[in-house]
Parts: sequence; C-alpha cells; structure tokens
Amino acid sequence: MRATHESGDPGFGTPLYVAVGLLAGAIIALQITVMRIFAAGNWAHFGSFIVSVAMLGVGISSTVMCVRQPWFERHWRGVAGAALIAFGPVAAGANLGAQQVPFNAMFLIADPQQKWRLAANFGLYLLPFVTGSLFLGSVFLKARERFARVYFADLVGCGVCGLGLLGGMFLYTPEQLIQIPLFMWVAAGACWALAMRSTRLALAVAAAGALAFAIHLPLADAFDLPRLAVSDYKGVSYARRFPDSKQVYERATPFGYLEVYSSSYLHFAPGLSDNAALDLPEMPSNAYLGLYVDGDGPNGIIRELPAAQTKYFDYLPMALPFLLKDQPDVFVVQFGGGLSAAAALRKGARSVTVADSNPAVLSAFRHDAGLRGFTGDILHKPRLKTVAQDGRIHLSHGAGRYDVVDLSLADSAGLSSPGGFAIAEKYNYTREAMQVYMRGLKEGGILSVTLWNKEEPPKSVLRLYATLVEAARAMGEPDVRRCFFVTSSYLSTATVLYQRGGFGDEAIAKLQARTAALSFDEIYAPGAKYEVDPLETILAAYRAQLFGAVPKTLPHPPLPNAADTEDQASPVEDAAPAEEEAVPEDGAGADGPTPKTMPSIALARHAWQALMDGSWPALAAGYPFDLHPLSNEKPYFAAYLRPRDLPAVLDRLDLLQDEWGYLLLWATLFIACASGLLLIALPAIFGWRSLFARCPGKAGTLLYFACLGMGYIMVEVALISHFTLALSNATVSAAVLITGMLVFSGIGSLVAERHLDRARTRLPFVFATIAILLVAYGVGIDRALDWVGTLPYAWRLPCCFALIFPPAFLMGMPMPTGMTWLARLGKAPLFLWAWGVNGCMSVVGAAAVPILATSFGVGAALVAAGALYLLAVPGLFALLRPLPGGAAAVA
Repeated sequence: MRATHESGDPGFGTPLYVAVGLLAGAIIALQITVMRIFAAGNWAHFGSFIVSVAMLGVGISSTVMCVRQPWFERHWRGVAGAALIAFGPVAAGANLGAQQVPFNAMFLIADPQQKWRLAANFGLYLLPFVTGSLFLGSVFLKARERFARVYFADLVGCGVCGLGLLGGMFLYTPEQLIQIPLFMWVAAGACWALAMRSTRLALAVAAAGALAFAIHLPLADAFDLPRLAVSDYKGVSYARRFPDSKQVYERATPFGYLEVYSSSYLHFAPGLSDNAALDLPEMPSNAYLGLYVDGDGPNGIIRELPAAQTKYFDYLPMALPFLLKDQPDVFVVQFGGGLSAAAALRKGARSVTVADSNPAVLSAFRHDAGLRGFTGDILHKPRLKTVAQDGRIHLSHGAGRYDVVDLSLADSAGLSSPGGFAIAEKYNYTREAMQVYMRGLKEGGILSVTLWNKEEPPKSVLRLYATLVEAARAMGEPDVRRCFFVTSSYLSTATVLYQRGGFGDEAIAKLQARTAALSFDEIYAPGAKYEVDPLETILAAYRAQLFGAVPKTLPHPPLPNAADTEDQASPVEDAAPAEEEAVPEDGAGADGPTPKTMPSIALARHAWQALMDGSWPALAAGYPFDLHPLSNEKPYFAAYLRPRDLPAVLDRLDLLQDEWGYLLLWATLFIACASGLLLIALPAIFGWRSLFARCPGKAGTLLYFACLGMGYIMVEVALISHFTLALSNATVSAAVLITGMLVFSGIGSLVAERHLDRARTRLPFVFATIAILLVAYGVGIDRALDWVGTLPYAWRLPCCFALIFPPAFLMGMPMPTGMTWLARLGKAPLFLWAWGVNGCMSVVGAAAVPILATSFGVGAALVAAGALYLLAVPGLFALLRPLPGGAAAVA
C-alpha cells in the first residue's frame, strides 16, 4: 500500500493511522485482559485500579516528553518505533512477572508483605502502558496540527479492538487471553513498518513478536511458571487440592470462566441443619459438584437424589416456604447451581420457573452430557421452565405471579463471606429489586431470601434486613409487622420470609415449630418477645471493639464450634434458659454478666424490633458501621466504614480487613492524587522559564484539560456500573461501554475538526449539552436500562450503544479542539503538558468514582462529571488566548 503524505512528512497516511488505532486498541485490550486476570486469580477485577495504572502510564510518558520536548521532536520516529517494538515483550514479561508475585487483597491489611506485592504488580503492569503511551505521544507531538484525525484513529481503534477482545473471550481462558492484545500489537507494528517504508523495522517487529509469544508460551512452560496465579483462598483453589478432585466441565466466556469439579470432599450444604445427620436414616453421599465462575464458588450442583433421600431437602432453609404452600408456582430468581430449583421440584411445586442472567451457565446445564446426567437433566424437567434473563428484570415487567419467589444464595459463597468484599454491584438485593419480587407474588405469596451470614460483627445481613423492610413499606402493606419471619444459623446463613398480606397465627406457629426442630435461631416472628442483652450494651461493646479498648464485659464469647451451636433453640421468651446453656463456660461472663445469647443474634433481634417500631435510625446511627439500605444507586454489600470514621481507625486497620475492598479504594485515590499532581508539577518545576514563560492562559489550560480528563473517565467508570444493571455482567459491561464511548467519541473528534474556527462560540454550547445529558443520565438512566434488560441479549447491545452515543459523541469534541488550538496558536510547550494533565487527572477520576458511588450513589458521579464539563468553559477561553503579538484566536 502506498502511503499518502501530510504536512510534508513521509509516513503520514492510512497505514500510520491504522497503526495508531491498533496499538491504542492493544492498550485497551491489555487493560481488560488484566481485569480478567485479576477477577479470575484474585477477588475482583479491580477495574478502577487498572484504569488508574493505565492512565498513569500516559502521565509518566507525557511528563518525560514535556521536559525534553525538543529532543523528542527531533527523534520522534526512533522513539515511536522503539516504544512500539518494546510494547509486546514488555507486556508479556510484565504479566508473567506479576503472576510470580501475586498479592492477596484479602490480607492487604494484615500482612505487610501484601503491600509490597501490590506495589510490584502496580509497577510491572505500569511498564507496558508507559511504552504504549510513548508511541502515541510521539505521534501526537508530530501530528499536533492534525490532532483530531490521529485522535480519531486512537479512539476508534480502542473501541473496535475492545469489542474484538470481548469475542476473543469465547476462545481463550483468562490465563491465555493476553495473546489477543499481542496479536493486535504485531498488526500495529506491521502497519507502522509499512508507513515508515522500513524493512528493518518490519524484521524488528517480527523478532519482538517472536520474543513476546516465547515469553508467554514456551518460557513459562520450560520454567514451570504460572501464567495465572489463583489465590490459595479462592474456592476453586480448595477444589483443585482435594485428593480425588476432577474437573468435569470447563468453558471460557465473556460471562466468566466456568469450571465444575467433582470430589467426595465437596459437601455444599448451605445452612443445612446439624440435625439432618441425627434425624435422617441416610445422608446423601457424593451429592454435589462444585460450580466455580472465575474461581469464585462453589455454587452447589446437587445430583438427582433417590426418593429415599429427598427428606434431605427439609433440612435446608430454602424449604421453609413449602411448609405453608402446597403445590405452589415457584420463581427462582437465579438458577446458580440449581439447588433451589431441585428443592422446589422435590417439595411438590406445580411449576418452577428459573432465571439466570449468565447464558453460559444455562448452556452448560442444557448441553453438557455429564451435568445433564448428574442432575437428572434438570433444565428439561416437564415442570421446569428457564428464562435466560436476570430474574429481577424478568419479574419487573409483569412476567406472572407466583406463590413462592426464591432468592437463595444467589452469589454462592462470595456474599457475606468472612473474606470481605470488593466493590461490586449486587443489583439482585436492592430495594427496587425487592419490590419487584414482592409485586411478583400472588396474594399470600412468600418471598424467601437466604444469604450467607458469616460476619462478626454483622454488617451485610443488617443492611439486607433494612432493605427488605423499606421495600415492604413502599408496597403499602397495612401491617408490616406481620409480613416477616426471620431465622438464622449462627455464622452460616440467614433466611427472611416475607408474605404478601402478612402471616396468620397458624403459619407463624408452623414456622416457629420447624425452626426449633432444626435448631435454627429465630430472629423475628410477629408477636414474639425475646430476652436479650440491652441494645446499648451490645452497641457499646462493638464500638469499643472498633474505636477503643475492648471492655472486660464485652459480650463476645469465643466463636463456638459446630457442637456448641447445635442446640441453639428457639429464642422465644420461654426458651431463654436453653440459650444461656449454649454459651461456652469460658465466655465473657467470667469477668462480667454472662450474655443471654450471642451478641450478633441479639443485635439482629434488636434490629428487627427497631425496624418494626420505627427506632431503626437511632440504632443505625449508634452502630459503628453504615447500615443504609441497598438501592440501584448504591448496590453495594461493602463500604460499611463511614468516611468520617477512617481517621479514628488508621492505627487498627487489622480489625477491618474484611473491608479491604473499600480501604483499597481510598489507598488508590490517595496514590492517584499524589502521583498525578507530582507528574503535572514536574514539567513546570524543571522547565517553567524555558517552556511556559511566553504562553498565556496556563492556569486556564490546566483547568480545561484537568476537567476533561477527570470528567471523561468518571463518566466511563460510572456508566460501566450502571450498564451492569442491563447486561448483568461487569466484564461485558466494561467492554461494551469502553467500545461505545471510544468509537463514538472518535466520531465526535472527527466532526470537531470541521468546527475548529468557531470553537469559542460552539464549544460552550457543547459543554452545556454534555452537562444536561449527564445529569439526566444520573437521575434516570436506570429506568431505561431496566427496560433494556428485558430484551434478548443480542438486542441489548445495540440499545446500550444507542444510549452511549449522545454524550460520548459530544465528549469526543473538546479534547481534539483544545489540543489542535494549542498547536495553531504556537503553544507547543503546552501541548504535551496538556495531554499529560488530561491523563493524570484521569487517574484521579477513575479512583474517585467508586468512592462517590459508595458514599452518594452512582448517579452522583455522573452529576459531578457534568459539573466538571461546565467548569471547563472558562478554561476554554484562557486556552484560546493568543501569544503576545499574535493574531486573535477565533472570531
């Protein structure tokens, strides 16, 4: 292909633009790949963290180039070529090196070594983004007067390649996924060699490609180096270590890497009463397979039990609604491993409708011969119907009414686990979701919610209680006090039953009798009275545990083993002596009053009393953790520590290691602010007189590009969280959002080139429109996404792209307009600095969004981004100020 030339410089033509697009796409693909690696190997995808690392690479590159700008202008070809050639081997080497020093986020607070491991990961993954940014910066610098076109190639390449990576996730497991950005990089190198008309460069790219793939493939095999280091504490790691463990199913998809293991050591019985082993003549053996998604689990897959063993289901908490409902129509919100569906079928349900938003899970149970045989082909049972959709969304659009709606352990062992939480959206548990489930009930129908309850002190379960009661009140129940029955198994599960219209006395008596027979703890029953320690005593003890010295009378005996808790009987008033006997003899009572029951159980009973009598705000205010209900705006089972309390616990963070996900956000924000401000300041410190002395409008230019960088990335990260509501998967949401944002912004960049001469009059209007759109999205996009979620998956993607288009198109205009005018006005010293400011503030913005979302809601981040775009308007007028003695900038 013969390149056309621009600006008198050989090489500026189609091949160069394609090279820019492919290398930019490889950078984005690498970001998403690293997110997948973290999700499969650690506890979350750490999306904002990875975006911050990538944008920090831009900041470092721009800082170096700004300080030595004349040298980079003279040697731009050599710098761009060397950076491009280095990208692939550096990316492959950094990824392999990072897997040799894996960090375990769960012990980020307790183990000082983990901080160094995190720093090593940070530094290693930063390297390829620095090299990629050096290439792009060199091209931007040389083509600065035609920046809009190069920027268009950059953004569109990012978007298209990001979508390509999404398709590649069907072909590659997370540990092999890095091959896709490497292929993109090799193609970029070939186009660059064509643009430069250099055979030597083409040979160098080929050699570097061979080295990169050798690092990832034969080198790792030769030295037995793991390409993906999975945390020893993830569920799949335990499964792999069982002596008779066998992987019976595996599939890579964008919806997660699915694995199923068999082992005689798998005894997945969520909330199973200890009495089952005493009462049943025969316990099922080898009854479960373990389903793991990105290493998280297990979701229990129960085999089809023979008729003689089906009494087993009676000892599971999700069987409680069937005490009151004979041959009910049942809706299971999330299929998971099929345990709730199997229980419903065995308990005589007339029909069972199961939903699951993960098509890969449903496909496995439909088509894999091994899973079909093990489960008795559960998805093809005559009484069972499947819905390939999020259950919350399916019910929200009048999909029918049911006698029982079941939401049991929808997040496997990951929810309320003692390992703590990443900041991940849990839309199935929000107030709006609970109202949907309640509206999906027939009159007298029962909503059954079971979740893991392993925290001490309790946090997530209290937040769920408040969410359910708030939803019931919003339903207009005449007497909310009669609508709930709550039971739990200590440090295992909690089950909340809600009956539309309220429980009758006979139903309450049945549930109480069954709770006692299972040796579960009764937390709340309409009309029941409980003898427990005073609320203030419990709250004071928990506050002291977190904020001060623990008093001797702390009602917190050592955690009992299974034998200690086996006989915890019903906590109604006449059963109090039995509870006292359940407290270990070496408990806190040795130095003070013996607690009447375990403090977390007593607190739960107080919580329900407060929710019923209206004193919940006072209890929540006195509790050391934030207990606000979940909503679509704040769908997080995390971030319990109030920001105002952070300074008081900095010397005892070991007590809060289950809040590692939230603390990591603050640490990331601190590092982002410190590094970003340093990188912005360095060019000014080392070159103020020589670089900036004759450039008017420096402060305004800084404001302009800072607002653009922070605002754009805040919209991107916030919308990824929002779009998970419709797409039901964070990885798919990230790929779709990034693709749409960048492609449509690239189109906006190209259109902006036509309006450069009227920037002073037109761009403020663009900023105002962006702000209006972002505020509208922050307030109301959930309603649109809720509707989009009801469509077949193939239709959801174009609908999501349609929603992304208006703001993304407009947001693509300000950056190239500002950069081009810096070049036109002769403010070349500010050109690279402005690009760096944009990148550095993107680091800060990516880290700030999760903090804003957990504190004020996801919509608040969009509103804040809208405000930033308005704040950029005065910066625009400063940027357009001409050099002394120069012509006016624009009419």
